[in-house]
Amino acid sequence: MKRLNFIIVVGALVITSLLQAQDIKSDEVKEVMTKVADWQIEHFQDASEKKPHPPLNWTNGALYVGMIKLAAISNTDTYYNWLKKIGEEHKWQLNDRIYYADDHTVSQMYIDLYRKYKDEAMIGPTKKQFDYILFHPAKTSLEWKSPYAQDRWNWCDALFMAPPVWAKLYNITGEKKYLDFLMSEYKATTDFLFDEEENLYYRDESYMGKLDNNTKIFWSRGNGWVFAGLVNVMNELDPKSKEYNYFLDIYLKMAKKLVEIQTPDGYWSMSLLGQTFYPTPETSGSSFYVYGLAWGINKGILNKSIYASAVKKGWNAVVKCVTDEGMLGYVQPIGAAPGSAWPDKTEVYGTGAFLSAGSEIYKLYGRK
Repeated sequence: MKRLNFIIVVGALVITSLLQAQDIKSDEVKEVMTKVADWQIEHFQDASEKKPHPPLNWTNGALYVGMIKLAAISNTDTYYNWLKKIGEEHKWQLNDRIYYADDHTVSQMYIDLYRKYKDEAMIGPTKKQFDYILFHPAKTSLEWKSPYAQDRWNWCDALFMAPPVWAKLYNITGEKKYLDFLMSEYKATTDFLFDEEENLYYRDESYMGKLDNNTKIFWSRGNGWVFAGLVNVMNELDPKSKEYNYFLDIYLKMAKKLVEIQTPDGYWSMSLLGQTFYPTPETSGSSFYVYGLAWGINKGILNKSIYASAVKKGWNAVVKCVTDEGMLGYVQPIGAAPGSAWPDKTEVYGTGAFLSAGSEIYKLYGRK
């Protein structure tokens, strides 16, 4: 019996190693990205939890961030046209709350469409709202239960939602006021939520000092929001600038930590330091990490010999969660902490994360 168990274990390890060693082909990357995107568009307004997400909600905003990356490498304007139609139907407006970072997410897509079509109407409402924020900045504390606390970036998800918009506005206008606001608020949030020992972000103040199975609670998708957001900000800045290097320092610290805590199967546990207690695959956080790490290799920032195996393993892991129809499974539902995920459950933001990851994997393995 012991010998049989040994053979089974060794066989499983060999199969896993073979799967992980398989070459990734850029045309196959684009193919699976297209399949996932097409499935998501077809099911865009399907009920999620109790009802569909509003088109300008952060959930869909995160989808658009990934979808426009697919549009940029696609041989068709299908995805640009789909995104453009959403903007036109909503007159390029943002969601309801003036200061709330989640409601700013959709502007990342608006600005990227503006870059393609040069239509000022696409960015007019965003500039107007962000200029208002500049002249009427929130003064509240970052403490979780402070009044109007979420008028500032006091939860780590916010670092994906709003900062790239400020960086994009700076890039397309050249007006430093947008960059100055970005740096001031980002530093305040990082000083508050970043754990210098673990090089990870708490989701918000309420998780500081708490333990889950004797481990600090660092939520995978929460840190995935941060890691992907760092990339989306740095893409807008001059690599020689002090601002870029501020974000790069955080990015490098997180990247080093992330490869250390990747699970043997290629995912990242929903509780980053507690993979023993959260063995279920999760694809939204994992996709964001693949995106960020592949980007670092593509930019020559990360040593390929050190990081490439983690990227390959991670990409192969999330691709295994795509159904034959194109649905990305094992996406953790909306939340703020480690939880559960299921093979037959998805979410639009998971698709967005997957498409972002694919865009960098496509570049990485499309090189000659």
